Amino acid sequence: MISLKKYMDLDRDELSKHLRGRPDDLLALTLDSYRSALTAMGSCGAQACPTLGPDLQQSLTTLAERLSEKTTCQTVRETEEHVEERLQQWGGQAAEYFQQRADEVKEILTVLARAAESTAERDQHHTSQFGEFTTRLQAMVKLEDLPQIRAALVRGAEDLRTCVNKMEQDSRKSVAALRTQVSAYQTKLEEAEHRAAVDALTGLYNRHGVEKRLEDRIAATRPFCLVMLDLNGFKQVNDTYGHLAGDDVLKQFAGELRSASRSTDVVGRWGGDEFIVLLDAGLAEAKVHIERVQKWVFGRYKVQHGTEALKVNIDASVGLVAWQPGETIKAVLGRADAAMYQQKAAARRQAADAGEPARKLVAATPQVLDNGRR
Repeated sequence: MISLKKYMDLDRDELSKHLRGRPDDLLALTLDSYRSALTAMGSCGAQACPTLGPDLQQSLTTLAERLSEKTTCQTVRETEEHVEERLQQWGGQAAEYFQQRADEVKEILTVLARAAESTAERDQHHTSQFGEFTTRLQAMVKLEDLPQIRAALVRGAEDLRTCVNKMEQDSRKSVAALRTQVSAYQTKLEEAEHRAAVDALTGLYNRHGVEKRLEDRIAATRPFCLVMLDLNGFKQVNDTYGHLAGDDVLKQFAGELRSASRSTDVVGRWGGDEFIVLLDAGLAEAKVHIERVQKWVFGRYKVQHGTEALKVNIDASVGLVAWQPGETIKAVLGRADAAMYQQKAAARRQAADAGEPARKLVAATPQVLDNGRR
């Protein structure tokens, strides 16, 4: 099968020759191109807006994977609807995000401009007073009566002292006001930076936030372990009950993962159904943490589907590595990712060898789940 570019370069007659009796080739080529386009759009979204892009990238990747399976006309139509809906949703979110950032920057620049204008007006006023005082001193040169000169100097010295005191008071007030404004906007900038580092859906750190804390640990050469988790069977939740149900599961899982971790641990959503934890601990202590996560976080989660309450089994493939001195962010993440997918592949082989059926969703009546999810 020739490439899409070669097809595009052919004239109509040559194209007809290549396609005669080979409609399946054209269909396969079209689907490949569609999948590639979806993947490329996701990558561009992640680069354009690191805060919101990973979610779009994961959504489009999931839709592309769906086309890799048994494809029907209905599947293609549904995919088209999902793509259009997701792109419109992401476009609105991105526009709102960038507008907020622009408004914050404009507000800060306006305050600084006003402060500079106020300072200039004050300085101009005091410059005028000093000018008047200089003029009076120059006039004293023409005086010949010593008592008059002495009286003029006394008045001038008093006026100068008053002017200097007034400048000092004005400066103190201006500096105090400017400090207050700077402090207020520093707080706003910190809040904006925090929002940029937090995943909007789960409230955990997003990829940008995790990478920043990874950089800090590596720069300080502080020993730490990195845990990557990829949810198993999550795609079935989205395919069966929709993305709203899937989002609800992600939020529940994120809350449980945060609760099972220490306050000093960095817990984040790496993207889609992948999570990451940074532990300021050695490998032995990190393994104990994973056991705690498997006990208290993995298990059944409640999903509301219409009027029916369902429980879905959610666990994850886990990749654990300890950072090695001199290792880059890319290298340590690559090792953790490889360890995670190695465990996922091993679990699949084990399930296939045992002849186990695919994971099933279990219907249940609404109830309060116990902490251990057992």
